[in-house]
Amino acid sequence: MPHASRRPARWPWLLVAIAVAAMAWWLLRPAPPPLQDAPTMPPALAHDALPPPSMLPGADEPPGIQHPVAPAVDAADAAIPTLADSDAAVLHALEALAGDPSVFGVLARGHVVQRLVVMVDNLTEPRVTAPALALRPLPGEYAVTAGGSATVADAAANSARYAPYVAAFTGADAGRVADAYRRFYPLFQAAYVELGYPDGYFNDRLVQVIDHLLQAPVPQADTALVRDERGRWRYADPALESASVGHKALMRLSAGQQAAVKAQLRALRRALARP
Repeated sequence: MPHASRRPARWPWLLVAIAVAAMAWWLLRPAPPPLQDAPTMPPALAHDALPPPSMLPGADEPPGIQHPVAPAVDAADAAIPTLADSDAAVLHALEALAGDPSVFGVLARGHVVQRLVVMVDNLTEPRVTAPALALRPLPGEYAVTAGGSATVADAAANSARYAPYVAAFTGADAGRVADAYRRFYPLFQAAYVELGYPDGYFNDRLVQVIDHLLQAPVPQADTALVRDERGRWRYADPALESASVGHKALMRLSAGQQAAVKAQLRALRRALARP
């Protein structure tokens, strides 16, 4: 079951740029074929294996934390808006990092930070519903074409559809993204606790999700597709169709796009995780 359904969240937090977690899925998610139904998010919001290393926490760190985030607070940023007033600041920070405000039309407005935290936590799940996502469907349709004896994805058309989002993610400066994340990490941690993980550490979860995405299979141009009972395109291979939300998103990119996204994810991991 997706983690978003574990406990209703109260969302009493502060703000800002969860750019690392946000963009890692925001730019990866093609719209169709949609995913299967699953429990909704809390009612408050209507072939690279890199296993995380085992590490002992320092004397000033809670037990069990593998990737502690060092505080990075600038005196000029002492006044951080509350969550109720944070959406505009979050969008501004994300736009500054991506460098192309036009791609943010797919980002759901309202409760941006909460949606992003819920979405990131669900990327390793086999299915998730739209209310648990921080994104709207991308413009256009998922393109298919006849491929011999089977229907397959139209790689050229879909690659062009995803291009501006992939470019925005891969073009963002990984160091700046990591700095913004560290700066506001206490807010993300509070969000994660409120989501239903009182003993969890969000940066450890984020590193786990990045590692999971890095293990996504390389896209194959001849992968057969079939329509389900609702007319939506699915992978004919049950093993592929049962893959996680994050893996299927990466599998729908072109091989080149996936490689570029994974390179950026590695850079972000190096900035956010212990070596």
